[in-house]
Amino acid sequence: MAFTTTMLSWSVIEFGGLMKGELQNAKSAIRWATDYLLKATSHPNTIYVQVGDANKDHACWERPEDMDTPRSVFKIDQNNPGSDVAAETAAALASASLVFKKSDATYSKLLISRAIKVFQFADKYRGAYSNGLKPDVCPFYCSYSGYQDELLWGAAWLHKATKKPTYLDYIQVNGQTLGASESDNTFGWDNKHVGARVLLSKAFLVQKVHSLHDYKGHADNFICSIIPGVPSSSSQYTPGGLLFKMSDSNMQYVTSTSFLLLTYAKYLTSSHSAVKCGGTSVTAKRLRAIAKKQVDYLLGENPLKMSYMVGYGPKYPERIHHRASSLPSISSHPEKIPCQAGFSNLNSESPNPNILVGAVVGGPDEHDMFPDQRSDYEQSEPATYINAPLVGTLAYLAHSSGQL
Repeated sequence: MAFTTTMLSWSVIEFGGLMKGELQNAKSAIRWATDYLLKATSHPNTIYVQVGDANKDHACWERPEDMDTPRSVFKIDQNNPGSDVAAETAAALASASLVFKKSDATYSKLLISRAIKVFQFADKYRGAYSNGLKPDVCPFYCSYSGYQDELLWGAAWLHKATKKPTYLDYIQVNGQTLGASESDNTFGWDNKHVGARVLLSKAFLVQKVHSLHDYKGHADNFICSIIPGVPSSSSQYTPGGLLFKMSDSNMQYVTSTSFLLLTYAKYLTSSHSAVKCGGTSVTAKRLRAIAKKQVDYLLGENPLKMSYMVGYGPKYPERIHHRASSLPSISSHPEKIPCQAGFSNLNSESPNPNILVGAVVGGPDEHDMFPDQRSDYEQSEPATYINAPLVGTLAYLAHSSGQL
């Protein structure tokens, strides 16, 4: 949820000026989340990170209106740290503070002051949240990449939001130990290294913060690993041209990478720079073309002619792994559907009765195939962290093609 909020905020920060009538909707979505995150962080050195017993929730297939599983509450604190979830929450609050800076200065100040405290807690009491909460959050929401990436990412957002030299010093002192130059090139809810590199490269490229010079190199390395056909490329693409990182919710890497490509292209353009991948010079225009191709694929330009955004285009996933979408609505079926009874809907071949318009699912496999089966959560489950990076990307692409 915090990553979703950070990516929505970054979308508005970079491309909000292009959103026209949708800007207010984006800001409302961010505020809905930050109101919650403010409540979850209202006690010092404590963050409430999960509501609900994940094992018992997953053992039921029922509508939100019928849910009767325990609403257990799980927290991190000084004795049970969680630098990953805490620093990501700090990033969400700090990035959102920039979104509301002009329209609601009081709210913006509340967000940034809370972000500072939450980051201090994340840094002082270090540890991965799924160590202490393992039986409650794993295997569903484990932190696989550790917490170092979130500390770098949180510090990068606090530097951007506060302009305080303390965060720049923190990044310079801790950057390498927090993985600034690692060669990982996967950006998603669990690993933020690449996002932090691109964000910090802006400070060097656009704001001329020379001490962050190395981050241009780190960001370039990421770009060169994504570009098809250059010697340093290490990314897999499907025969139809989709970036393929892993079988589980692959589309989140497509939307997040497309966002980074467009954002980095913006920074390169404003600083009159390019990326050198060996002997190849890669321009901002090339990055935009790659991002556009990924989004075109997502929206239906692919071998199956399938839009992976539900409700968009003539053909889209009809059996998505989503309880409320797959079960009859309260208006059509007022009686309670108990915990186990819903599984007949999960296993049915019928299309979902309720269309979750706009949701983006996990997407096709490495061969461009998509079975459209409700039980196949790896390919058929939608998630807010898949949609969030797409918001800024679509704003840019709609504007550049004259639709906004």
